Amino acid sequence: MIKAKEELVITTEQNEKGIDKLFLSNLADFEGKNPKLRTFALAKLNPGEEVEFHIHEGECESYYIISGSGLYSDNGKEVEVYPGTVTFTPSGEGHGIKNTGKEILEFIALIILD
Repeated sequence: MIKAKEELVITTEQNEKGIDKLFLSNLADFEGKNPKLRTFALAKLNPGEEVEFHIHEGECESYYIISGSGLYSDNGKEVEVYPGTVTFTPSGEGHGIKNTGKEILEFIALIILD
């Protein structure tokens, strides 16, 4: 078990202007975790920013939207997301997400290896 104050920011991604756009807090840094658990993180995406479309191979990923709103690309098909939305991208398929709102888009990202 880890506590909020012990969360480790594992990634701060910047946009083309060098401004922080995405923050990931590692929630899976604990002893005894399943080795198939690659990522379990709290993600925060600034307004107007995006996680570009990418394809997953040998793993699947889900997002659970906590707050904010955005457009989710599900293999190129855009779908609005908002609090309570759950997405799923299986191995061999792709996705991306853009914050289209005026507040931070906050979501849980979960990646499980095949």
